Order: sequence, then structure tokens, then C-alpha cells
Amino acid sequence: MSKILPKKRHTIRRSRESKVFAALREEIGESAQAYNGESIEMLETTSETTLFLVDKRPVLMEAGEIVFPTLRGAVDRPFPEKNVTVDAGAIPFMVNGADVMRPGIVRISPDVKKDHPVLIVEENYGKPLAVGIALYDADEMETCKKGKVIKTIHYVGDDLWNMEI
Repeated sequence: MSKILPKKRHTIRRSRESKVFAALREEIGESAQAYNGESIEMLETTSETTLFLVDKRPVLMEAGEIVFPTLRGAVDRPFPEKNVTVDAGAIPFMVNGADVMRPGIVRISPDVKKDHPVLIVEENYGKPLAVGIALYDADEMETCKKGKVIKTIHYVGDDLWNMEI
């Protein structure tokens, strides 16, 4: 994967801001209020991901029509929705960008939906490790015994995490 670089950065209009926060509310509910700030800028990158800087911090990302917090956003402004907790054995794999396999999961929040983003956190301290796309709904994921259940799209140490703004 090539390094992700910033292309254009500008303040967004109120109408665009409303759409971004409506899409975020759709994903994480009322916790979206924690992501409001004094200034909101859009940062286009060399990847398909658009970042939103809230008070000059890259806390939101947009891929297609879906808006979800980045890992930096989840660390700064934690939220309880759309979380999947993995055991300590999965951590070394997660920080290298591995997808989430069912045996490594210890808890799944009931609001996880197929083809929507989820935050992957570690079991002991609840620290965010990655953002991924769920391959199953929460109830289906619970019944799985093995196999890949979440495709990782952003993880600690990847180009998005390390990007200089």
C-alpha cells in the first residue's frame, strides 16, 4: 500500500457538516455529539478515505456514504456503540493489520450490522486497536465458531494512523 498523503484541506459548509453528523449519528447514535467542535475541516487524501478534522484533529473518516470515527477519534472521544472486544492473543495480529477471526472475540455489542464499520478494542483496558467492516450482523457473529468475521480497514500503526497533518 502506498503512503497516504494529504491533498486538499478546507473548512466545510454548514450543510455539509449537517450531512456528516447525520451519517455519524446513523452509525454511533447519540455519541456523535462528542465529535462536535469549533471548526470542522475536510482533508482529502491520496486514498479513497476523506478525513474530517475537528479542532484540527483527524477524528472522523468517510468512505463512500459511511462516516465513522478514526482510531485517533476513538481514543480521544470514546463511544460504547459498534464495539467488538478481542482477547489479548489477538492484539499482536491486530496491530499488524490482520482481519478479526471469530475465536479471538470475547464480546460483541448488539448493534453491530453487516457491511457497517465497527471499532475493535482490546479486552483488558478497552483501548481501540482497529476499525473494520463487519461481515455479519451481531447475532450471526455470535453463532459463528470460526473464520473471519471483520475485515480490518484501519489499525494502529497504519498509514492513516501515522499520517502527518
